[in-house]
Amino acid sequence: MPRRFHDAEELFPPATALKRALAIIYDGLISIAVLLVATWGYTMVAGGVTGWDRYEQMAESGQLSGDPGLTFTLFLVLYLFFGYFWTRIGQTLGMQVWRIRIENIDGTSVSWTKALRRYVTAAAVIFLTLLGSYYLGAATLFLSIPAIIALFYPINGLSVTDRLSDSVVVSVPKETATKKSAAK
Repeated sequence: MPRRFHDAEELFPPATALKRALAIIYDGLISIAVLLVATWGYTMVAGGVTGWDRYEQMAESGQLSGDPGLTFTLFLVLYLFFGYFWTRIGQTLGMQVWRIRIENIDGTSVSWTKALRRYVTAAAVIFLTLLGSYYLGAATLFLSIPAIIALFYPINGLSVTDRLSDSVVVSVPKETATKKSAAK
C-alpha cells in the first residue's frame, strides 16, 4: 500500500535543477560505496564457489574481466538500493540532504514498478552515452553530456525520468520536515 506524504490537494513545487544535480552527486558517491561492498560480496561468493586457487588463476589470466554475473549483480543491487528509498520514504540519502522527494502526482509513494521504470530510463541513457564514448571517443562528450543533463533537467517541472515513470520530484518544505520529527 502506498504511503501518503501529504494530501492530494496540497501541491509542492518541483525541485530545481540545481537541487537535483546536487542530490545526484551526493547519491553517486554513496552508490560507489554500495557498489564496492556488493563487488566484495560477489567476489567472496564467487571465490568460495569456484575455489580460491581456481578463482585467482581466472583473475590473473583475465577470464573475469567483463563478468556478466557481476554486472547483473551490481545493476540489481543499485536498483534495490534506490527502489527501497524511493518506495519507502521517497528520498535517498542525498535527496534528504537537499530536501527533495520522488512521489506520485497525488502525493503518495511510488511503486516498485515506477521505481524500476525510473531506474532503467536513467541507466539506459547513461549506458548508451558511455557506449558511444567508448566506441566514438572523446568527441561524443559534445553529445553525451547534454544527453545526461537532458535526462535529469526539469522542463516545466518534469524531467525525462519523471515523465517516463509518471512521478514527480518535488521540493519538500522545511515545515514538513520539522512536523515529521515532532510527530516522532
